[in-house]
Amino acid sequence: MSPRTRMFVIAGAVAAVAAGTTVALAVITSSDEGGEPRAAEAPLAGAPPLVFDLGVRDDPAARSLRRAERLYSQKRRPAAGRIFRRYDSPEARVGAALAAWPGSKEFRGEDGEIDVEAFERAVESNVAKIERLAEERPRDALVLLHLGYANLWAGKSEDAADAWRRASRAQPDSPSAQRANDALHPDFPPGQPLFVPSFPAPRGLDRLQPPAQLELLARAARRDDPRAKLLYGLALQRLGHRVSARRQYDAAARLAPRNADAQVAAAVGRFDKARPSAAFSRLGPLSRRFPRAATVRFHLGLLLLWLARNQPGSVEEGKRQLRLARAEDPGSRMAREANRLLAGLENVRVR
Repeated sequence: MSPRTRMFVIAGAVAAVAAGTTVALAVITSSDEGGEPRAAEAPLAGAPPLVFDLGVRDDPAARSLRRAERLYSQKRRPAAGRIFRRYDSPEARVGAALAAWPGSKEFRGEDGEIDVEAFERAVESNVAKIERLAEERPRDALVLLHLGYANLWAGKSEDAADAWRRASRAQPDSPSAQRANDALHPDFPPGQPLFVPSFPAPRGLDRLQPPAQLELLARAARRDDPRAKLLYGLALQRLGHRVSARRQYDAAARLAPRNADAQVAAAVGRFDKARPSAAFSRLGPLSRRFPRAATVRFHLGLLLLWLARNQPGSVEEGKRQLRLARAEDPGSRMAREANRLLAGLENVRVR
């Protein structure tokens, strides 16, 4: 199991907040470049992104696909394509189409000029391959996500946005749907804010392989144990299964109506880039219901950071909430994670 795969399932607070810190800083300091649906009249440079939904799979095919995905990311597309062509899964077929994506240099003549028409025809041919796959699999979010990327790179931003909306609707509980949502809302960090538990994960969990981690957490969550459901929900959230994670958080909240962690998780799990108020409307009142709970202030601060490029003043208010979390319980796990976030934000300015 590769280190990259190992990090996918972890229920510890440190890993969760580290991810939250990374995306918060990314959105505050990033430029406007990325997967934004924007006007485009010509193909973009390079090749579209390629991202799979392999989760904790560790079978031979998954290992090969991950290797090909790495080769693709290293711009070694012919080598990646050779691996993709061994398989007939949707991932492999998408990968093979993108690995064959044309480069403009291939169409440069002796005079140094690019044959634009030939280049655009080659791009359209590759888009058509993914379009045919999408026609075969109209409910496959991974295929529709990459159809969106391919259309964007082909200069068709409206078609890209349409494919991403279809991906979001087709399989809303999938990582590909989450990535499609990211592309439709480029002013937010990728993914979604993660719930950070104020209590530790079970001892020995980090020594297990990811599939065993997930199975252990799932088995524990079948009991009427709010903490077990919260930890399993966090694992699902980290794997991109937003809907399933929210179900676990809601179940924990029903079991433990007076538990701050459970109520906070149920609020955080409702964060929606199209409607952030769904989370804040539940999380805000918890500061009155649990006035001494550092977890409430911490998550208010974390969620506010996600609004950095959409709501003026959200970063400063987020910092204030993190300081309140630290002051409420100075020696707690929440205080340590608040310190981690505040240290990372110390010299950051919103663009």
